[in-house]
Amino acid sequence: MEWLQEFPAMSRGGLREMRQTIDGAFKDFTRAYGDAIESAFDPIKDFLIFLEQLLINSPWPIILAVLVGIVYLMSRNARITIGSLVALCVIGYLGMWEDTMRTIAMVTVCTMMAIVLGIPLGILMARSDRIQSIINPVLDLMQTMPSFVYLIPVVMIFGLGKVPGMIAVVIYAIPPMIRLTNLGIRLVDQDVLEAADAFGSSSWQKLTNVQLPLALPTIMAGVNQTIMMALAMVVVAALIGVKGLGQPVLNAIANQYLTMGVMNGLAIVAIAIIFDRATQAYGKRLQKHSEVIHG
Repeated sequence: MEWLQEFPAMSRGGLREMRQTIDGAFKDFTRAYGDAIESAFDPIKDFLIFLEQLLINSPWPIILAVLVGIVYLMSRNARITIGSLVALCVIGYLGMWEDTMRTIAMVTVCTMMAIVLGIPLGILMARSDRIQSIINPVLDLMQTMPSFVYLIPVVMIFGLGKVPGMIAVVIYAIPPMIRLTNLGIRLVDQDVLEAADAFGSSSWQKLTNVQLPLALPTIMAGVNQTIMMALAMVVVAALIGVKGLGQPVLNAIANQYLTMGVMNGLAIVAIAIIFDRATQAYGKRLQKHSEVIHG
């Protein structure tokens, strides 16, 4: 029975050695390859900075008109468009325009990255049950692990700034994009696929001309959820130096500024509602269009 009494101490000693080994190896890895990995993200970082400067430095009436125009083109709904116009005007009047533009730029770039990475992975999952069984646990881990945990290795490699913020947001926001792309392609009617086979369509033609168009409403739902999750990370990303609406919220928490915190929090909510209503309306339009063509 003595070994049972010694077991906790032995296990603690073994765990300590294992942690020290892993920590040391990761620190050596970041010193050796951190700069090279960071430089690989320079084009995306440059694009984010360009978009930020474009939104901030351009005359605000032009940016306001463009944003409201995009909302109208996506939704074709006067009520959503007018609501977006009013919300953006209030944000500007309350002095949060610049932070809002930074947040919109960050969410836009991160959503684009999630789409570019997520759709191919979703297609791979839809084509292979084995790949799906491998990727699903990874997505479960990404969705359930607290964001502060995976911020640790990201910050160790990249330090503070825009790049680690982008990576953290994409890691948090990409799972719905992958899952719903997979789901949308798997839900395509088998009769339609058999008809495509009968016409001699190749696998690529079936994917591009049949599966993706029919799955587009579901994929748009994935885009919607990705945008919402990216916005949910705004405050967390502010912890690692990402400027935007999240930083005033953190300042309000640190200094107990109730009004500042509530105002910037409501601005995040307003941007989320605008994105949500516009993308949902666009997804419904795509669904109706798909039903008309294939119904």
